[in-house]
Amino acid sequence: MGSNSFSSFIPVTLCTLPILQWLLLSLNNLTIDTSTPEANIFSCLANLRNLSMLNLAGNPLNTALPASLGNLSTSLQYIDFRRCNFKGDIPKEIGNLSSLISLQLGFNQLSGSLPTTLGRVRNLQGMYLSDNKLVSYIPDELCQLYNLADMEMPHNLFSGSIPSCLGDLATSLNLMSNLLTSTVSSFLWQLKYILDLDLSSNSLVGSLSEDIGNLKVVAHIDLSNNHFSGSIPSSIGGLQDLFSLSLANNNLEGHSPSSFGNSLSLELLDLSNNSLSGVIPKSLEALSYLQYLNFSFNKLLGEIPTGGYFKNFSSESFVSNGALCGATRLLVPTCKTKAASRYFVKYITIGSLSAILLVVLVSMILCRKRIVEAATDQTTLSPQKLLWRKVSRLELLSATNGFSECNLLGTGAFGSVYKGTMSDGIDVAIKVFNLEVEGVSKSSDNECEMLSNIRYINLLKIITCCSQTDFKAVVGYNDRCCIGIGIPSSPIIHCDLKPSNILIDDDMVAHIADFGIAKLLGGGNSTTHTITLATIGYMAPGGYTVACLFIKLRDKRNSFEKRGCVYSFGIVLMETFTKRKPTDEMFGREVSMKQWVADSLFPGGMVEVVDANLFGTEEDDDFASKECLSSLMRLALVCCAESPEKRISMQDALAMLNKIKTKFLKNAAGGAV
Repeated sequence: MGSNSFSSFIPVTLCTLPILQWLLLSLNNLTIDTSTPEANIFSCLANLRNLSMLNLAGNPLNTALPASLGNLSTSLQYIDFRRCNFKGDIPKEIGNLSSLISLQLGFNQLSGSLPTTLGRVRNLQGMYLSDNKLVSYIPDELCQLYNLADMEMPHNLFSGSIPSCLGDLATSLNLMSNLLTSTVSSFLWQLKYILDLDLSSNSLVGSLSEDIGNLKVVAHIDLSNNHFSGSIPSSIGGLQDLFSLSLANNNLEGHSPSSFGNSLSLELLDLSNNSLSGVIPKSLEALSYLQYLNFSFNKLLGEIPTGGYFKNFSSESFVSNGALCGATRLLVPTCKTKAASRYFVKYITIGSLSAILLVVLVSMILCRKRIVEAATDQTTLSPQKLLWRKVSRLELLSATNGFSECNLLGTGAFGSVYKGTMSDGIDVAIKVFNLEVEGVSKSSDNECEMLSNIRYINLLKIITCCSQTDFKAVVGYNDRCCIGIGIPSSPIIHCDLKPSNILIDDDMVAHIADFGIAKLLGGGNSTTHTITLATIGYMAPGGYTVACLFIKLRDKRNSFEKRGCVYSFGIVLMETFTKRKPTDEMFGREVSMKQWVADSLFPGGMVEVVDANLFGTEEDDDFASKECLSSLMRLALVCCAESPEKRISMQDALAMLNKIKTKFLKNAAGGAV
């Protein structure tokens, strides 16, 4: 019976219909007879025990909501009393309507505070109380309404803060034009299914969190006419379904995020009356649905974009900004001509190119000078200092300060290696064999024979040997190359590769010494070996046990030995960057060094295992270092695969190292710029 022209009182005879379920009398001119309780329709509506929907909206009832409202049927699900001119408080008995799903009391003259008994109406999904005179705080008891999807209470006099427990709202939250204060609780940004958020025209303060980007399906956001400060979160650009955004009349500052250009559904964008600076992002030209734009009353500068819908906007969109320029129709100064800009860019470009060419020229001169000096030094050293010569034990004692422990580089199965400086200034590595060990004489002779016939940039070259009945030593010479790249660059099956067998010169170039059962690659029939066994921790599982049998197998044997050296190289690589030995006390049966490193290969985990001194102080350098170290550790783990067939070759390891180094230098240079 809605939308008619019925007038007079609502007849109480309607209460004699016991099976009535819907009573719809909206949009008429009906009133309630309040002369006697018996004539009041609310007194007898309790008789309708099957009533599920009651709609009296749009009738001038001009009365208060009676306490008897709580006596209505417990089957009642929908109440619509909008625009009925109800006055007074909302009765607390309304909490008895346990089946109520929707409560609409908007556009009345209701006053007082919200009854806390509303928290008992657990099935309530929509609460619409707009345009009344409700006061006080929004009660926390509303947090018990776990099914509440819509809360619309704009144009009231609510004060205080928004309850932080309204985290299940699924459709809308509208509290515009109230007296709310304080900051916005973080719960608000977790309403990931909300469609409509309107907190405009309050006194809310604080900054807008980047978590606003969690509102993935929101279509309308209005936070205007508050006291929000700080910058506009760039995460708003990730809201693909957003079609209306108003942040006007706040205290926002900083730049307008260029990410707005990603909100392709945006139709309205109002950022007026703030303190925004910088330029208007050209990315906004991509918003093909944009109908309304307002940047007025800010501190923006630069050229107003001309593409997309910008050609349709008027000067009202850009009023009162300090240094905007653009088309004359926008009532702003014209921008500098393109000719003037080209003139400026021309001279800037010429100056920049000149500086770059100068730097390149100087670098080429310096590099050429270094190459010439290096060639000169090599020429000088080759015929004089690197010739085979005799040395006495007295000279070696003098070079090593009496074989002092301060000069000791490492100790192996057959002897020790010392750092020394000869009388002519050459830095050498001196290996002293322990003659008390069985087989040491044969080992020293074999090693001297092999090394005297090898010429490779990353191997220590034999200058001479000092052999007496009670003293044997090998002296080596340091070349230059990168530490990590220098190790796999060597064409040697070392078979005892470990840090103590790798020496570093003044230029931080690695040189491999103490060759154990080393064999030169490429000579398939080569059988020149020493008999040093591999070191525990660096030895591949089962690998060197077979390799040290010295069986003259060719291709298969070579492949097996190569894979063993790769395993050792991987362990050395880990130790180089973690400062942990594979035999460290922290490693055992439960956790090996490989497992420890492998467990760190997650975002942020690398910091836990590598040497902290390897990270830079700048954020960009730190990122480049972490990425580089992560790649190095992955390479090390590939080298240390349990199965020899799954390990990469030394040549592949060298190629990967060069790629990692190149990428690191590129990233570091990019961060510096």
